[in-house]
Amino acid sequence: MSDNRLLDRLARFHDVSYIPPVPVAEGHITRLIGLTLEAVGIKASMGDYCLVYPDKGLPTEAEVVGFSGDRIYLMPIDVVEGLAPGAKVLPKQGGGDVEVGFNLLGRVINGIGRPLDGRGPLGCDTRVPLHGRTINPLARQPINQTLDVGVRCINSLLSVGRGQRLGLFAGSGVGKSVLLGMMTRFTEAEIVVVGLIGERGREVREFIDHSLGAEGMARSVVVASPADDSPLMRLRAAQLTTRIAEYFRDQGKNVLLLMDSLTRYAQAQREIALAVGEPPATKGYPPSVFAKLPKLVERAGNGDHGGGSVTAFYTVLTEGDDQQDPIADSARAILDGHIVLSRSLAERGHYPAIDVEQSISRAMPQIVAPEHLQAAMGFKQIYAKYQQSSDLISVGAYMKGSDPETDFAIERMPLMREFLQQGLNESFDFKTSLQSMAMVLSSNPQGGDTTAATQANQ
Repeated sequence: MSDNRLLDRLARFHDVSYIPPVPVAEGHITRLIGLTLEAVGIKASMGDYCLVYPDKGLPTEAEVVGFSGDRIYLMPIDVVEGLAPGAKVLPKQGGGDVEVGFNLLGRVINGIGRPLDGRGPLGCDTRVPLHGRTINPLARQPINQTLDVGVRCINSLLSVGRGQRLGLFAGSGVGKSVLLGMMTRFTEAEIVVVGLIGERGREVREFIDHSLGAEGMARSVVVASPADDSPLMRLRAAQLTTRIAEYFRDQGKNVLLLMDSLTRYAQAQREIALAVGEPPATKGYPPSVFAKLPKLVERAGNGDHGGGSVTAFYTVLTEGDDQQDPIADSARAILDGHIVLSRSLAERGHYPAIDVEQSISRAMPQIVAPEHLQAAMGFKQIYAKYQQSSDLISVGAYMKGSDPETDFAIERMPLMREFLQQGLNESFDFKTSLQSMAMVLSSNPQGGDTTAATQANQ
């Protein structure tokens, strides 16, 4: 009798509760279909993690993304080299756990939590599941406090509440990353978690060095997964970014979560879904994409009573500046507001290129004083009045005195444009932002009511 069998019999004799170990089923790869590995002979569930052992190199982690009969579909997280038919596959224990802790501050990691900054191990003692717990919506704290983001236009006209989730809608090259960097440096949030999902690799370094800077990096965690990463790595990077923010929220911290971009997250899920055979639905996006978006976004927000908050900004790419893009339309419906960046403003050197007419903060009426809300509405009305007559004004067809409101809008417009613009290194706190807005609205040459602006200034 072998030693293992003898030990097994002795253990059963002395302990009636003894359960013999279950041998781990070993599978093998049968074929590679696009980005997906097909394996047989292994027992695994959706979302489980496995290790794939190629003929050359180290084993690669892969996630179960589908199955058909006894066949399991795996998506590698990293690049697989030396893979051949019959490669061994084994289930991985604890594959969904991630390393978290305050040692993450100032660090740059990838989608599976490995350091990218060359500063050695993270040194965190805590490991948590990648997918956080679901909070009962009735147990969440209400959004009733403002969050200062250091940007004058947003603080005054699109006030953000702690625990609010907003979208930053824009096409390419209109200043999304710059605006995110400004908020990272100037916000009053205690901790900032940045997710750079599917962007160009060059932009990762530029964002850290120029947009974020040493001051912003000191209290930030950056999760980077550039465009050349696998779709599963990009997907996990977005989930890890959210999980880190949840961890700090559970420690009672006020967290600012910035994800650039939500569109790349949706595109990564589209690649995975199409690879396993899910049919496309809306403009090439399978239904699972629109199911994944709210699951990710809803994890942000306020925590339980007594906990912290996660205020989130998600950038949404609008292809060809089309605001009716399916991802943009879906994101607009599940977020608590949207800030639209205008290409025409950016082309005129107007930064940040925020289109105040198309932008809205749905939580603003609940978190600011009535006088502040009235002043912000008055500012938008004057701005809109000018835009309505801009064509006539630009060609000189408008006659002064035709409309007192338009005359006042023309008079105020230089101050308004100056107010809406802000330098990269300029910071305006909440109080200063309101005072600046009040000054723009005051001194009405037509004798209009300036009470709201005065009270907002106070």
